[in-house]
Amino acid sequence: MSQGLSLRSDVVLDAWLTRDVWPRRIVAFIVDFLLIAVLGFVAIWVVVVFGILTLGLGFLLGHLLPLVPFVYYVAWLVTMGAATPGQRLLGLTVRQDDSLALANPVRPSLAQAIAWTVLLYLSFALSMVPFIAVFFNRRRRALHDILAGVTVVHASALNRGV
Repeated sequence: MSQGLSLRSDVVLDAWLTRDVWPRRIVAFIVDFLLIAVLGFVAIWVVVVFGILTLGLGFLLGHLLPLVPFVYYVAWLVTMGAATPGQRLLGLTVRQDDSLALANPVRPSLAQAIAWTVLLYLSFALSMVPFIAVFFNRRRRALHDILAGVTVVHASALNRGV
């Protein structure tokens, strides 16, 4: 009587797509944080110069500066690559969770990108406690990923078979 190790295909697929993703996400976040800081610094200078040129009226654009990180994340997540520059640098991409079993998983919609970004910032506001969820689910998804219906996966794993 032979006993074989049977692996469910969904477990194997999840392991292949999400192996060692969460440490890469931390580094990707640091890269994105630095890029947002540079972008914010440039935006501040643009507002200052525009404010001086318009005799003070342009300084009102300074109220839009807190939107820079939000626009950064949403804009990059809805592109064809569905990843921020930090995520791309580390070989990650974001896909809709319910489409991972398909041959070509779907990138997040605009609504999912907005929800993911808002929930990401809420996770930081809650002292990063929602990030603990990565240790308790098979796909290593944080709470903002689960609620937005997305999964961060290896971009290279989407192009290869298991």
